[in-house]
Amino acid sequence: MSFKNVYFADLMEKVIKRNPAEPEFHQAVREVLESLEPVVERRPEFIEKGVIDSLVEPERIIKFRVPWVDDNGKVQVNRGFRIQFNSAIGPYKGGLRLHPSVYEGIIKFLGFEQIFKNSLTGLPIGGGKGGSDFDPKGKSDMEVMRFCQSFMTELSKHIGADTDVPAGDIGVGGREIGYMFGQYKRLRNEFTGVLTGKGLTYGGSLARTEATGYGLCYFTDEMLHDNGSSFQGKTVVISGSGNVAIYANQKATELGGKVVAMSDSNGYIYDKNGIDLACIQQLKEVERKRIKEYITTHPTAEYHEGCSNIWSIKCDIALPCATQNEISEESAKKLVANGCIAVAEGANMPSTPEAIHVFQSNGVLFGPAKAANAGGVATSALEMSQNSMRYSWTFEEVDAKLKNIMINIYRNSAAAANEYGMKGNLVAGANIAGFLKVGESMLAHGVI
Repeated sequence: MSFKNVYFADLMEKVIKRNPAEPEFHQAVREVLESLEPVVERRPEFIEKGVIDSLVEPERIIKFRVPWVDDNGKVQVNRGFRIQFNSAIGPYKGGLRLHPSVYEGIIKFLGFEQIFKNSLTGLPIGGGKGGSDFDPKGKSDMEVMRFCQSFMTELSKHIGADTDVPAGDIGVGGREIGYMFGQYKRLRNEFTGVLTGKGLTYGGSLARTEATGYGLCYFTDEMLHDNGSSFQGKTVVISGSGNVAIYANQKATELGGKVVAMSDSNGYIYDKNGIDLACIQQLKEVERKRIKEYITTHPTAEYHEGCSNIWSIKCDIALPCATQNEISEESAKKLVANGCIAVAEGANMPSTPEAIHVFQSNGVLFGPAKAANAGGVATSALEMSQNSMRYSWTFEEVDAKLKNIMINIYRNSAAAANEYGMKGNLVAGANIAGFLKVGESMLAHGVI
């Protein structure tokens, strides 16, 4: 899609020139700018006052080396990042990703998306993201601990409970958060809610583990209900087998769906009888094994090498929960041909722009990541609130708040799309609803 507005076309060209070889960031910025064209027609002050120019430029980029010692006594050196993108509505908030694919462009794209996702929750949190090209897979607990302590030694200079509150992302679970929190506490001599996703014994929130997957299904269920449908009796395919995918499976099943396929980075399993979630949890959360081991105890299930063909499985609802750009145009066409009625993104930007166009032009209900997977960061913000109060809510209380937040995200996104003449386009609606709160705040703050 080309821009109708010359200002946006010029700005996009500038973003690409200033941030070369960062295609994920370019993709994320383009999608948002395309959505905002009708907004600035009504509100030209967002351009005149420099809000849009500032929006695409991070407030701060922190890049640092992370030296650590492996179990053989050899020094290893990784690269660490924290991008504090926008603090107009609250302290920076966003996860830390540990994966070999991490580089500045990935963190920039994730941090930019986080601005709008966090705004959509209705909670006072700004956008940020961080991580490292360190790979925790295959590392011992002691190696992971030494890396996390080194990483936090530098990161601790730039974060705080009212400044920047990181959380987990790919490669960062309870173990990693624990090591990082322990190092932060030792360095700063303070016990504050500077990280979320903490263990329940030291300030974590009930329902945080389940939040992104549950929230994804609450959003999807509301989207379905608004269009005269539901999960009841539907066949569901979920990519991934990490935290988001596991709890999306659990909630989709509770809501009446049957999940028949899941995947990991090596391949996918198909079980026509419905995935045995307890087995997946044992393999992934306890034994840390590959998903292909599932067929050793479920001989009627199938395992296939490679991930992309998971989208050729006939389903009513597709929930991509693995990684960015995993659904291509070709995969989207297969889903449409097989009668898929709804796609909601559990991962960050898992559908290419071409795939999204296929879904929208064929009447498939489509929930974009920044709206559909906001449950994790919403519950992280609820964890921040509990830490500030030195108090904790029950699982049921947090879950009820999460459900209301996700329902409101859907309704606000749908309403914004409708108001700006794009009824049913939740990509545009989520971008607009998320932007307006941030943009108004940036106007109020003046040139900063």
